[in-house]
Amino acid sequence: MLQAFGLDSGTLTAFLIGLAVVIFLWGFERYRTTFSRQEFLIAITLSLGVFAAGAFPAVYSALAAAFHVERRSLIVSLLANSALVLLVLYLLAQVRSNQLSITELTRDLAVERATETASSDTSTERTVCVVIPAYNEAESIRNVVSSLPKSVHDYAVETLVVSDGSTDGTVDRVATTAATAVEHPLNQGQGGALKTGFELAQQRGANIVVTIDADGQHPIEQLDALVAPIAADEADYVVGSRYAGVDESGNGVARRAGIRLFTKVINVITKSDMTDCTNGFRAIRGSKLGDLTLTEERFSAPELIIEARKNGLRIREIPVSIAQRETGTTKKPKLGYALGLARTIFTTWIR
Repeated sequence: MLQAFGLDSGTLTAFLIGLAVVIFLWGFERYRTTFSRQEFLIAITLSLGVFAAGAFPAVYSALAAAFHVERRSLIVSLLANSALVLLVLYLLAQVRSNQLSITELTRDLAVERATETASSDTSTERTVCVVIPAYNEAESIRNVVSSLPKSVHDYAVETLVVSDGSTDGTVDRVATTAATAVEHPLNQGQGGALKTGFELAQQRGANIVVTIDADGQHPIEQLDALVAPIAADEADYVVGSRYAGVDESGNGVARRAGIRLFTKVINVITKSDMTDCTNGFRAIRGSKLGDLTLTEERFSAPELIIEARKNGLRIREIPVSIAQRETGTTKKPKLGYALGLARTIFTTWIR
């Protein structure tokens, strides 16, 4: 009777029909226990396809003829592989969605904790909020924070350190200073840390937001020059350039060449004249932060520049001196750094 369905092997027919039943029951059980409609729909689709292959192989024969494929097995294989590709793409989308949810929850938790412990001071004093993303920078963070002035251009300086999943006691070192420490329970990347810092700076009504690295490379003595164009209402976004100033960072030839190349690419697509697209020593008018669409979790420097340009912010570049790291080693990947910059530039440009 099974051979009457069109397959030469009754055993294969029985196996395929049984497999279809198992797939359907799995999907039904998932729906019954987790209410997952997506999984149930996928299970129904797959079970129908497998059942048709076992019970009604003539359907695939007709498809093979339509696609001018001589063997029925080839069309079955083609459809099966197509289904597999779609399932893999669906899985990747679900994984990415879960990653974004975890990232959002991590940042929301950090912001909520910082808000709970924030001072209730309602002072109308103008402020510069210095945001310092830090990942395992316990050896240098205290010196960086302590070197910041109390005021600049008649703006009171507030310091906000975002410890991005550090495991070396970075937060403990900050606790002995006047800075506010915010901690991500999971590492989110520099871009994620900056977004947390920007959100808190906006909540606190910062007039100007400055970003510096936690490794001691950025020149605190040049903070006045960085903030000056915004304080004088001559710019909305100011970024330092080591190539217009002094570069003692110790970057190799390949990395310097890569930074210059990516800077030229950004200049072409944004009609700008920057010289250093990856410098994290920058100042942004606080009221303009809300205009920027920031989604990058790691390679955020190009995204900030392109977004600032797309939203009409007045951009100014000033020469600065970049020193070598005070302690530790860079957290930037080698090959991954170039690929990450390229991806960030492209995705920010096309959206």
